[in-house]
Amino acid sequence: QVQLVESGGGLVQPGGSLRLSCAASGIAVNMYDMHWYRQTSGPRREFIAVITSETDGDITNYADSVKGRFTISRDNVKNMVYLEMNNLKPEETAVYRCNAHSVDRSYWGRGTQVTVSS
Repeated sequence: QVQLVESGGGLVQPGGSLRLSCAASGIAVNMYDMHWYRQTSGPRREFIAVITSETDGDITNYADSVKGRFTISRDNVKNMVYLEMNNLKPEETAVYRCNAHSVDRSYWGRGTQVTVSS
């Protein structure tokens, strides 16, 4: 059974930093394009970052709104994906979710809440 479990969220002041983790079981994260999305109220998800599979070259890409502040990375030994977030803004308060995506399947974690507030 595939599981993605996010952690590392919490309350942070504007301008602060957090490091989110996504622990995977049942899949090898290096075989998937691993994404981070965030979700506020409603079903709409906002793409934040992706690191492509090892086969596709470990290429990273970011939403324009987070470029230069967020960094996605992957630890193949620990089978985990991370999102380092710096200079956080109040409007980035959301549930942050990890996604593993391949040609024929997609898996989601339940998310971790990030609240940016003074």
